Amino acid sequence: MRRYILAGLVLAVLATLLVVLSDALGLDTEGVALLGGALGGALGLVPDRSPAQRAGAFLVGFVVAWIGYALRAAVLPDATAGRAVAVLAVLLVCLAVGAATRGRLPLWATLLGAAAMAGAYETTYAADPTAFLSSSATTATSILVAAGAGFVATALLGPQVEHEREVERSGDDARTAPRHTAAAPAAAPAPATAATTVARDDATPATGTPRVVRREGNAWHLPLQPPTEA
Repeated sequence: MRRYILAGLVLAVLATLLVVLSDALGLDTEGVALLGGALGGALGLVPDRSPAQRAGAFLVGFVVAWIGYALRAAVLPDATAGRAVAVLAVLLVCLAVGAATRGRLPLWATLLGAAAMAGAYETTYAADPTAFLSSSATTATSILVAAGAGFVATALLGPQVEHEREVERSGDDARTAPRHTAAAPAAAPAPATAATTVARDDATPATGTPRVVRREGNAWHLPLQPPTEA
């Protein structure tokens, strides 16, 4: 928990400095410090792929969204149809990048980069589409600086978050597993069978058929006929 608190404090301080030093640094970060810091912090916290792959996917989505605004300014009409085509093109390209890299550049990070550019620049673009080149460069620099600060503040927490989630999942699996295994039913005793004994008996006649004599209990006694003398 201390690491989370420390990362949050670092992120808060960096975002505040971006607002305070915006004019001194020549960056227009006052309006995008919170947006960029939050998006960059989320990019650093999610333990999916390496930090370099997440940052690369973010930049790809950011550039794709910038190209979408360039198409709107140069080719597409400034109407609902033009905006719809631009949005569709940006999302399809982000999806294609994720599919082409087989997830090595995660789709969610690509979409996060596109959202950062759109969220920071849409209002500025709508106010003056003809100033796209100058205004987009300023906005892109500002949002990237803010997002970079948030990413640096939280990127080191990614492995810690992943470890804690694995511990939580293993604990949940242990709690849901049955604590006692059902005892196997005892084997039913074999049914008792009447024992039949065969022995020579003094009462057995020398000739004739053998007779069965009932003994004490459930057993039966079957005397055998003695052999006939030659």
